[in-house]
Amino acid sequence: MNPVMKQITQEMDRTFGAYLDACVHCGNCAEACHFYEMTGDSKYVPALKFEPVLRTYQREMSPLAGLKRALGLAPPEVSDAEVEDWRELLYDSCTMCGRCTLVCPMDIDIAYVVSVCRRAMMDNDMAPPELKAVAERSRNEGSPLGVTPNLLKERIDWVADEHEVDIPLDKDKADVLLTLSSIEVMKYPQDVAAMAEVMNHSGVSWTISSKGYEATNFGYLAGDREIAKTMVTRVVEAAEAVGAKTVIVPECGHAYGVMRWNAANIMGRELPFTVLHISEFLEQLRQDGKLRLKPMQKKVTFHDPCQIVRRGGATEAPRNVLSAFATDFVEMQPSGNQNWCCGGGGGVATLTSAKELQYKVFEIKREQVAKTGAEAMVSSCSNCRLIFDEDIEHAGWDKENLSLVELVAEHLQD
Repeated sequence: MNPVMKQITQEMDRTFGAYLDACVHCGNCAEACHFYEMTGDSKYVPALKFEPVLRTYQREMSPLAGLKRALGLAPPEVSDAEVEDWRELLYDSCTMCGRCTLVCPMDIDIAYVVSVCRRAMMDNDMAPPELKAVAERSRNEGSPLGVTPNLLKERIDWVADEHEVDIPLDKDKADVLLTLSSIEVMKYPQDVAAMAEVMNHSGVSWTISSKGYEATNFGYLAGDREIAKTMVTRVVEAAEAVGAKTVIVPECGHAYGVMRWNAANIMGRELPFTVLHISEFLEQLRQDGKLRLKPMQKKVTFHDPCQIVRRGGATEAPRNVLSAFATDFVEMQPSGNQNWCCGGGGGVATLTSAKELQYKVFEIKREQVAKTGAEAMVSSCSNCRLIFDEDIEHAGWDKENLSLVELVAEHLQD
């Protein structure tokens, strides 16, 4: 048996097995997938992503599997070549956005199935080299973009001076620990300044820790359990060291999913703090009367990051915040939990082999925004923002690409 398939069968739990047995091949997931929707290629149907596992399960583990093999009635083994081809379906053409699960009548979490299969790929040295490299850089240097603790301090000092904002680093005690995405630190430093302005405006006790600052977790995306735990542990230990009651995840989708919904399981214990996405924290401040905003006249629409909204549950928070000061906010269709993915999540944006497919599926987002008549698209995920910026350059798109927290900071009322 191929070693990847062998590992998956050895680690298969009841949930995984139930998903394999539950699929009724209705095809609903096909039209929910942006890769299938924009290409029409049947290989991108989400349910087919676990076809090799289903075949192996039926051959090796299903009821009467031994008898079926003896009688020649079992499906053939999955070949090494098929596993090699399967890698593209697991990495290049799946953002683990969860839209397929939303329409599945059997509630099969295909993103979960993909994550288990990715772990087996990683353990058998079959993960894409780009994704593996950034995961290892995260472990060795502190972040996927090489933001070491020393570089973090330099960037924080520069952002504080450039934007004339106080950014407390490595305070001994704080109620709130703010984590960062290296995309923000290196590519969107104004986002870091905006979060600092909001924190200071609200009067909370907060800090950034050079011992646990990186929110993104490419170990989780690549399927490397050891690196995934290392990245989570750094944040958890930093939060515990300062006595934080709340850990804020920045505008990063999968970082929120990992810290909010998986960190306790990864650590194997309950965490002594609450995890909030920055949009949820903004909404909390708004409800508490600590977020006073000036009106904004620009016509805008909102893109829902999959891991924050559909899979994370923070659907209303960004809308409530945006509606509090945007006088001309219009929803794209579909929106909320049904919104389309940006096409670059789940590590897809890291892969050069997936770039043309990524550009192709982003056409669906351009069509959505165009129908709203909005001047700008607002989002609360820096990875989505990076995808949008790449597409603006690639396709000559004429829409603005804005950050929710930056807009809030720009419209704070003294």
